Amino acid sequence: MGLRLRFNLILATCYLLCLGLSVVLFYQISRREAMEQLQSQIDLLRAQALSVRRYTSEEIQPLLADQSSLQFLPQTIPSFSAQTAFRNFRDFYPQFFYKEAALNPTNPADLAKDWERDIINRLRADPQLDKDVSIRTTDTGAHYTVTYPLVIKSASCLECHSTPEKAPPSMVALYGPKNGFGWKLNETIGAQIISVPMSVAESRIWRNLALFVGASAIVFLFLMALLNVMLNRYVISPVMRMAKTAEAVSMGDASVPEFEYAGSDEIASLSRSFNRMRRSLDSAMSMLDK
Repeated sequence: MGLRLRFNLILATCYLLCLGLSVVLFYQISRREAMEQLQSQIDLLRAQALSVRRYTSEEIQPLLADQSSLQFLPQTIPSFSAQTAFRNFRDFYPQFFYKEAALNPTNPADLAKDWERDIINRLRADPQLDKDVSIRTTDTGAHYTVTYPLVIKSASCLECHSTPEKAPPSMVALYGPKNGFGWKLNETIGAQIISVPMSVAESRIWRNLALFVGASAIVFLFLMALLNVMLNRYVISPVMRMAKTAEAVSMGDASVPEFEYAGSDEIASLSRSFNRMRRSLDSAMSMLDK
């Protein structure tokens, strides 16, 4: 195996090992950044939902309070307004998901599904848990899902959800006396569930990873070519010329000129040592001829 081939094999092996380690680190960093971007999207969607809830509570409810005593208007309920606004939002971004699910909701449309019930029970079991983060796989792909607990923090909420007798008659007439009652203060009765698709983030990660590998491969090939040129000029070519001179001398050809290599590096030092050895050999051969 020649010196050039051995050098290139060692160089390629080192590159592949470093590339493998770099790819792993790059993927982990890119995935963490992607998760942070997805969380930022979740935060924006939640802020929008909370803004709609606040607007409904502060602006719509007082405005329609008198009419609600005669006919219950779901539009005055903050959760109904937030979810309705998000359904309109999904006309533009259908893969995004928002729901205020409850274990015992007044509106049957808010009833938690099996997987939603599991998350709510997990939040109920740990009141100190401010959110639950998970990756949920659906028919449309993986979704980054964050769930925030809905906790009864105001006694005014119990006016509609403690017992059917205390609830507005118009609400009981619309939804019936069986659902949405028995809530307690400081109880986690449901959760805000927000999901965003991971497909865009995942494709961005793999695209950036491919660009990273491609760019590093181009840089490696350029450096490899440059190093081969330098290796040939400063190492292989002088050694080959010295080897040819040594071979000629070993065959008894004294007419071959001395090998000259200017400089102060190892090859130059080797050439000077070789020339001294050759002169010593010529002197010894001359003495034998006499």
